[in-house]
Amino acid sequence: MSADLAAPGLADAPVLLRHDADGVATLTLNRPQARNALSMALMNALQDALDAIREDTSVRVVVLRGAGPAFCAGHDLKEMRADPSRAATEAVFRTCARLMLSLTRLPQPVIAEVHGIATAAGCQLVATCDLALCAAEARFATPGVQIGLFCSTPMVALSRAVSRKAALEMLLVGEPIDAREALRIGLVNRVVPAAELEGAVAAMAQKIAEKARRVLAIGKEAFGRQIEMGLEEAYGYAAEVMTRNMMMADAQEGIDAFIGKRPPRWEP
Repeated sequence: MSADLAAPGLADAPVLLRHDADGVATLTLNRPQARNALSMALMNALQDALDAIREDTSVRVVVLRGAGPAFCAGHDLKEMRADPSRAATEAVFRTCARLMLSLTRLPQPVIAEVHGIATAAGCQLVATCDLALCAAEARFATPGVQIGLFCSTPMVALSRAVSRKAALEMLLVGEPIDAREALRIGLVNRVVPAAELEGAVAAMAQKIAEKARRVLAIGKEAFGRQIEMGLEEAYGYAAEVMTRNMMMADAQEGIDAFIGKRPPRWEP
Protein backbone atom coordinates (compact mmCIF):
# COMPACT_ATOMS: atom_id res chain seq x y z
CA MET A 1 0.00 0.00 0.00
CA SER A 2 1.21 3.49 -0.69
CA ALA A 3 -0.23 6.87 0.09
CA ASP A 4 0.62 10.51 -0.49
CA LEU A 5 -0.03 12.71 2.53
CA ALA A 6 -0.18 16.47 2.17
CA ALA A 7 -1.59 19.26 4.26
CA PRO A 8 -5.08 20.38 3.15
CA GLY A 9 -5.08 23.07 0.50
CA LEU A 10 -1.53 22.56 -0.73
CA ALA A 11 -1.27 22.35 -4.50
CA ASP A 12 2.38 21.29 -4.48
CA ALA A 13 3.70 17.74 -4.42
CA PRO A 14 2.80 15.80 -1.28
CA VAL A 15 5.10 16.69 1.61
CA LEU A 16 5.09 13.11 2.88
CA LEU A 17 4.97 9.77 1.09
CA ARG A 18 3.97 6.45 2.65
CA HIS A 19 4.65 3.00 1.24
CA ASP A 20 3.74 -0.26 3.01
CA ALA A 21 5.15 -3.70 2.23
CA ASP A 22 5.65 -6.87 4.28
CA GLY A 23 4.81 -5.24 7.61
CA VAL A 24 7.08 -2.22 7.05
CA ALA A 25 5.69 1.29 6.60
CA THR A 26 8.17 3.62 4.91
CA LEU A 27 7.59 7.34 5.44
CA THR A 28 9.52 9.64 3.11
CA LEU A 29 9.94 13.33 3.90
CA ASN A 30 9.23 14.84 0.49
CA ARG A 31 10.46 18.43 0.39
CA PRO A 32 13.75 17.78 -1.44
CA GLN A 33 14.00 21.37 -2.70
CA ALA A 34 14.07 22.53 0.95
CA ARG A 35 16.24 19.63 2.12
CA ASN A 36 13.14 18.25 3.82
CA ALA A 37 12.95 21.10 6.31
CA LEU A 38 10.17 20.55 8.84
CA SER A 39 7.49 22.98 7.78
CA MET A 40 4.23 22.98 9.72
CA ALA A 41 2.64 21.12 6.80
CA LEU A 42 5.28 18.39 6.89
CA MET A 43 5.13 18.00 10.67
CA ASN A 44 1.33 17.79 10.58
CA ALA A 45 1.42 15.23 7.76
CA LEU A 46 3.97 13.15 9.64
CA GLN A 47 1.88 13.37 12.81
CA ASP A 48 -1.21 12.19 10.92
CA ALA A 49 0.75 9.28 9.46
CA LEU A 50 2.03 8.21 12.88
CA ASP A 51 -1.45 8.42 14.35
CA ALA A 52 -2.74 6.15 11.57
CA ILE A 53 0.17 3.70 11.92
CA ARG A 54 -0.38 3.44 15.67
CA GLU A 55 -3.76 1.82 14.99
CA ASP A 56 -2.59 -0.24 12.01
CA THR A 57 -1.91 -3.78 13.20
CA SER A 58 -0.44 -4.73 9.82
CA VAL A 59 2.56 -2.44 10.47
CA ARG A 60 5.35 -3.89 12.59
CA VAL A 61 8.18 -1.49 11.73
CA VAL A 62 8.43 2.09 10.46
CA VAL A 63 11.27 3.44 8.30
CA LEU A 64 11.78 7.21 8.18
CA ARG A 65 13.77 8.58 5.24
CA GLY A 66 14.19 11.74 3.18
CA ALA A 67 13.80 12.43 -0.54
CA GLY A 68 16.51 14.23 -2.47
CA PRO A 69 20.02 15.15 -1.31
CA ALA A 70 19.34 15.39 2.46
CA PHE A 71 17.61 13.56 5.27
CA CYS A 72 16.31 16.68 7.04
CA ALA A 73 17.72 20.18 7.52
CA GLY A 74 15.70 20.98 10.62
CA HIS A 75 12.89 23.50 10.98
CA ASP A 76 11.86 25.66 8.04
CA LEU A 77 13.48 28.94 9.11
CA LYS A 78 12.08 30.84 6.14
CA GLU A 79 8.57 29.86 7.17
CA MET A 80 9.28 30.84 10.76
CA ARG A 81 10.66 34.25 9.78
CA ALA A 82 7.59 34.87 7.61
CA ASP A 83 5.54 34.93 10.83
CA PRO A 84 7.86 35.73 13.75
CA SER A 85 5.02 36.17 16.25
CA ARG A 86 5.23 34.43 19.60
CA ALA A 87 2.02 32.50 18.90
CA ALA A 88 3.34 31.13 15.60
CA THR A 89 6.71 30.25 17.13
CA GLU A 90 5.07 28.45 20.05
CA ALA A 91 2.92 26.50 17.60
CA VAL A 92 6.00 25.28 15.71
CA PHE A 93 7.79 23.97 18.78
CA ARG A 94 4.61 22.59 20.34
CA THR A 95 3.89 20.67 17.13
CA CYS A 96 7.49 19.42 16.99
CA ALA A 97 7.43 18.26 20.62
CA ARG A 98 4.20 16.33 20.04
CA LEU A 99 5.70 14.73 16.93
CA MET A 100 8.86 13.60 18.73
CA LEU A 101 6.84 12.19 21.62
CA SER A 102 4.63 10.33 19.14
CA LEU A 103 7.70 8.70 17.59
CA THR A 104 8.89 7.66 21.03
CA ARG A 105 5.48 6.33 22.09
CA LEU A 106 4.63 4.61 18.83
CA PRO A 107 4.20 0.86 19.48
CA GLN A 108 6.18 0.02 16.36
CA PRO A 109 9.98 0.44 16.29
CA VAL A 110 11.17 3.30 14.03
CA ILE A 111 14.36 3.14 11.95
CA ALA A 112 15.94 6.31 10.56
CA GLU A 113 17.51 5.86 7.11
CA VAL A 114 19.92 8.80 6.94
CA HIS A 115 21.77 10.18 3.96
CA GLY A 116 23.18 13.65 3.37
CA ILE A 117 22.66 16.05 6.26
CA ALA A 118 20.59 15.69 9.42
CA THR A 119 20.81 19.02 11.19
CA ALA A 120 19.02 20.70 14.13
CA ALA A 121 15.49 19.19 14.27
CA GLY A 122 16.65 16.72 11.60
CA CYS A 123 19.33 15.48 13.99
CA GLN A 124 16.61 15.44 16.65
CA LEU A 125 14.58 13.10 14.44
CA VAL A 126 17.54 10.72 14.16
CA ALA A 127 18.15 10.78 17.91
CA THR A 128 14.45 10.18 18.58
CA CYS A 129 14.12 7.15 16.29
CA ASP A 130 14.72 3.78 17.94
CA LEU A 131 17.44 2.79 15.49
CA ALA A 132 19.42 4.66 12.84
CA LEU A 133 21.49 3.55 9.87
CA CYS A 134 23.36 6.09 7.79
CA ALA A 135 25.37 6.42 4.63
CA ALA A 136 29.11 6.99 4.97
CA GLU A 137 28.65 10.50 3.57
CA ALA A 138 26.01 11.52 6.15
CA ARG A 139 26.62 14.50 8.40
CA PHE A 140 24.95 15.45 11.67
CA ALA A 141 24.85 18.77 13.48
CA THR A 142 23.00 20.90 16.01
CA PRO A 143 24.22 24.22 14.59
CA GLY A 144 21.70 26.61 16.12
CA VAL A 145 24.29 28.24 18.37
CA GLN A 146 25.96 29.64 15.25
CA ILE A 147 22.86 31.66 14.32
CA GLY A 148 21.85 32.71 17.81
CA LEU A 149 19.24 29.99 18.34
CA PHE A 150 20.52 27.27 20.68
CA CYS A 151 19.18 23.84 19.71
CA SER A 152 17.28 23.38 22.96
CA THR A 153 14.57 21.04 21.67
CA PRO A 154 17.01 18.87 19.65
CA MET A 155 19.04 18.76 22.87
CA VAL A 156 16.28 16.74 24.58
CA ALA A 157 16.58 13.82 22.18
CA LEU A 158 20.32 14.16 21.60
CA SER A 159 21.18 14.12 25.31
CA ARG A 160 19.20 10.90 25.72
CA ALA A 161 20.90 9.20 22.78
CA VAL A 162 24.58 9.99 23.39
CA SER A 163 26.82 10.84 26.34
CA ARG A 164 26.54 14.25 28.00
CA LYS A 165 29.91 15.47 26.81
CA ALA A 166 29.31 14.31 23.24
CA ALA A 167 25.93 16.06 23.22
CA LEU A 168 27.30 19.26 24.70
CA GLU A 169 30.16 19.38 22.21
CA MET A 170 27.69 19.16 19.33
CA LEU A 171 25.41 21.77 20.92
CA LEU A 172 28.09 24.26 22.00
CA VAL A 173 30.39 24.04 18.98
CA GLY A 174 27.65 23.60 16.39
CA GLU A 175 29.89 22.03 13.75
CA PRO A 176 28.93 18.89 11.80
CA ILE A 177 30.20 15.47 12.75
CA ASP A 178 30.70 12.76 10.16
CA ALA A 179 29.11 9.33 10.04
CA ARG A 180 31.97 7.56 11.79
CA GLU A 181 31.87 9.99 14.70
CA ALA A 182 28.09 9.60 14.89
CA LEU A 183 28.63 5.85 15.15
CA ARG A 184 31.34 6.25 17.80
CA ILE A 185 29.15 8.37 20.09
CA GLY A 186 26.09 6.15 19.58
CA LEU A 187 23.90 8.46 17.52
CA VAL A 188 23.60 5.80 14.80
CA ASN A 189 23.77 2.01 14.84
CA ARG A 190 25.59 1.38 11.57
CA VAL A 191 27.40 3.17 8.77
CA VAL A 192 27.23 1.67 5.28
CA PRO A 193 28.16 2.79 1.76
CA ALA A 194 25.45 5.00 0.27
CA ALA A 195 24.62 2.43 -2.40
CA GLU A 196 23.93 -0.17 0.31
CA LEU A 197 21.91 2.01 2.71
CA GLU A 198 18.42 1.20 1.48
CA GLY A 199 19.14 -2.52 1.41
CA ALA A 200 20.71 -2.51 4.87
CA VAL A 201 17.69 -0.69 6.33
CA ALA A 202 15.29 -3.06 4.56
CA ALA A 203 17.15 -6.09 5.91
CA MET A 204 17.06 -4.77 9.47
CA ALA A 205 13.40 -3.77 9.17
CA GLN A 206 12.48 -7.23 7.90
CA LYS A 207 14.29 -8.97 10.75
CA ILE A 208 12.27 -6.90 13.21
CA ALA A 209 9.02 -7.30 11.26
CA GLU A 210 9.30 -11.09 11.63
CA LYS A 211 8.88 -10.76 15.42
CA ALA A 212 5.58 -10.77 17.29
CA ARG A 213 3.83 -7.40 17.03
CA ARG A 214 2.66 -7.28 20.64
CA VAL A 215 6.09 -8.27 21.94
CA LEU A 216 7.77 -5.49 19.96
CA ALA A 217 5.29 -3.01 21.42
CA ILE A 218 5.71 -4.14 25.01
CA GLY A 219 9.49 -4.16 24.67
CA LYS A 220 9.75 -0.70 23.15
CA GLU A 221 7.50 0.79 25.82
CA ALA A 222 9.37 -0.95 28.62
CA PHE A 223 12.75 0.22 27.35
CA GLY A 224 11.63 3.84 27.22
CA ARG A 225 10.12 3.77 30.70
CA GLN A 226 12.86 1.89 32.56
CA ILE A 227 15.68 4.03 31.18
CA GLU A 228 14.34 7.01 33.12
CA MET A 229 14.07 5.07 36.43
CA GLY A 230 16.49 4.35 39.21
CA LEU A 231 18.07 0.89 39.21
CA GLU A 232 15.85 -0.72 41.85
CA GLU A 233 12.67 0.77 40.41
CA ALA A 234 13.70 -0.33 36.92
CA TYR A 235 14.19 -3.93 38.00
CA GLY A 236 10.83 -3.98 39.74
CA TYR A 237 9.11 -2.56 36.70
CA ALA A 238 10.94 -4.89 34.29
CA ALA A 239 10.03 -7.94 36.37
CA GLU A 240 6.36 -6.94 36.20
CA VAL A 241 6.62 -6.44 32.42
CA MET A 242 8.27 -9.83 31.92
CA THR A 243 5.60 -11.52 34.02
CA ARG A 244 2.88 -9.86 31.94
CA ASN A 245 4.75 -10.80 28.75
CA MET A 246 5.09 -14.42 29.91
CA MET A 247 1.32 -14.65 30.25
CA MET A 248 0.84 -13.59 26.61
CA ALA A 249 0.05 -16.15 23.92
CA ASP A 250 3.05 -14.97 21.89
CA ALA A 251 5.52 -15.91 24.63
CA GLN A 252 3.92 -19.30 25.13
CA GLU A 253 3.96 -19.97 21.38
CA GLY A 254 7.55 -18.76 21.07
CA ILE A 255 8.80 -20.98 23.89
CA ASP A 256 6.87 -24.00 22.59
CA ALA A 257 8.32 -23.40 19.11
CA PHE A 258 11.84 -23.12 20.54
CA ILE A 259 11.43 -26.37 22.50
CA GLY A 260 9.85 -28.08 19.49
CA LYS A 261 12.56 -26.77 17.13
CA ARG A 262 10.06 -25.19 14.75
CA PRO A 263 9.37 -21.61 13.54
CA PRO A 264 6.90 -19.74 15.77
CA ARG A 265 3.44 -18.87 14.47
CA TRP A 266 2.65 -15.43 15.83
CA GLU A 267 -0.89 -14.14 16.23
CA PRO A 268 -1.79 -11.27 13.83
